[in-house]
Amino acid sequence: MAFVLRRLATAIPVIIGITIVAFLLIHLVPGDPAKVILFGTDATPAQLANLRRQLGLDQPLWQQYLTFMGQLLHGNLGTSYLTQNSVAHELLSRAPDTLVLTGAAVLVAIVVGVPLGMLGGVFPGSLVDRVARAISFLGVAIPYFFLALLLVLVFSVRLHLLPAISNGSVSGLILPAVSLGWGYAAILTRLIRGRLIEEYRSEYIKSARARGCTEPRVLLRHAMRNSSIPAITTIGLQFGNILTGAAVTEVIFGRPGLGSFLATAISNKNIPVVQGAIIVIGIAYVLINLIIDLIVGAVDPRTRAAVGLA
Repeated sequence: MAFVLRRLATAIPVIIGITIVAFLLIHLVPGDPAKVILFGTDATPAQLANLRRQLGLDQPLWQQYLTFMGQLLHGNLGTSYLTQNSVAHELLSRAPDTLVLTGAAVLVAIVVGVPLGMLGGVFPGSLVDRVARAISFLGVAIPYFFLALLLVLVFSVRLHLLPAISNGSVSGLILPAVSLGWGYAAILTRLIRGRLIEEYRSEYIKSARARGCTEPRVLLRHAMRNSSIPAITTIGLQFGNILTGAAVTEVIFGRPGLGSFLATAISNKNIPVVQGAIIVIGIAYVLINLIIDLIVGAVDPRTRAAVGLA
C-alpha cells in the first residue's frame, strides 16, 4: 500500500503541472479569445469587453487559474468557441477512436517485437537474428509518418489492397496501426534480444540447465521472466508516446479522433479544446505510467525494495 501511495504522491505534482501549462495557453497564444469567438460579427469594443468579462479574462491570473481548477475538478473543461458544445463531451465522443488506434498500434508492437526479440536473443548471429536486427534498424530509422506514406503508396495506390482513408472497418485500421506501431516493435525487438542474450550468460541459466530443465522451460520460466520487466516498462512508456503520435497518424489517414480534432482546434485557435485535449492526454500519460509502475512492482518485488518501498 505504501508503494501505491507514494507513486500516487509523485503523480499529483505532474498532473498539477499539466493543468498549469494548459491554463497558460490562453495567455501565451497570440490573439484575443474574445475576437476569435466573435469573428465575423463586426463586434464593437464594448461587446468584446463584455465577453472578456464573461470569460473571466479581466480577473487576476491567479484567480483565473483557481476558477479553471474549480471547473476542472467538477469535470468541466469549458465550452468550445466554435460549436458552443461542452469540451468534455467533444473529447469523450472522439476518445474511443483514438484509443482503438493506440491499442491496435500497441498490439502490433507486441506481436511483432516480442517474437522477433526472442528469436534474435535465443539464436544470436543466426539468419533469423540478422533479419530481426534489420527489421529493428529500419523500424527505428524510419519515422512513423513517413512509413505511413510508404504504406499508403504500396498497399493503397499500387496494390489496391487496403484503404488509404479510414472507412470505419478493420481493414481501414491496419495501415494506421502498422505505421504507428512498427517503430515501437523495433524498440521491443532490440530490448528483448539484448536482455535475453545477457540472461543466457547468467549463472542461474547454467544452473537451470544443469538441473535438467528443457530449453523451452529455461526460456519461458527463467530468461523471459527476468527480461519481461524492462519490456513491460517500455510498453507502458511507449503507450503514452503512441497516444500522442496517434494525432499525426489520424490526420494522415483521415481518421476521426482526438488527434484530428486537436489539429482542427489548433488551426482555429479554439483554446478550450486545445486545453482540454492537453489535460486529457497528459493525465492519460501519467496514469498509464503509474499503472505500469504498479504492475512492475507486483511482478518484481525487487523494484519496490530498490526504491525503499517494500
